[in-house]
Amino acid sequence: MTSHKTHARRLMLAAVGTGAVLLGTSAPVSAQPPPPNCTAADLAGVMSGITAATSAYLFTHPPVNEFFTTLKDVPAEEKRATLQTYMDANPQVKADLTGIRQPAVDFRNRCGGGPGPVGPMGEG
Repeated sequence: MTSHKTHARRLMLAAVGTGAVLLGTSAPVSAQPPPPNCTAADLAGVMSGITAATSAYLFTHPPVNEFFTTLKDVPAEEKRATLQTYMDANPQVKADLTGIRQPAVDFRNRCGGGPGPVGPMGEG
């Protein structure tokens, strides 16, 4: 048989524990919701659209596809300069890929953060 003091302590611990759980679960409710269209699902949709558009662009522009494919053999410290040289020599490709990546820029501007540069021109 437990004493009244032990029983009172258990009730007190249960009350404190319950209060902590209730406070812990109520905090997220009072947190600010993300701006409209700024959820993880929205980001995934934007990124998948960019990936699909980049793939389609590369398949329909074989020389560009070949260039980006050869980048895998370029040492990491040389990739940025190689990419910059290619883009400077091919302004239409640069404009096309910048346009494909624009939804990521829009998402980042609208939602405050989000992805960095993505697609074949992205530095990651």
